[in-house]
Amino acid sequence: MGERTVTCAKYGEELPGLDAAPFDGELGQQIYQNVSARAWNEWQSDLMIKVINEYRLNLADAEHYNVLLEQMKAFFNLGSGDVLEVENAERGK
Repeated sequence: MGERTVTCAKYGEELPGLDAAPFDGELGQQIYQNVSARAWNEWQSDLMIKVINEYRLNLADAEHYNVLLEQMKAFFNLGSGDVLEVENAERGK
């Protein structure tokens, strides 16, 4: 059985995908289906920390957590349409 590939929304090419959704919920599934492992690793290892630091985000605050999610969707070119359910939707409430 070959490696799972996706057409990466970030890079616009067919690349190896993630082994599993990064978290539960609709957004996790959207990332699993449309984001390459390369793009996810780039987000996790570098860009996520930069966004948290740049915006001085407190992830226990629901509004700050939503800023991080919006920046993540923008980074992956996933658009900013409907609000998607995420595993930690109760965070900061």
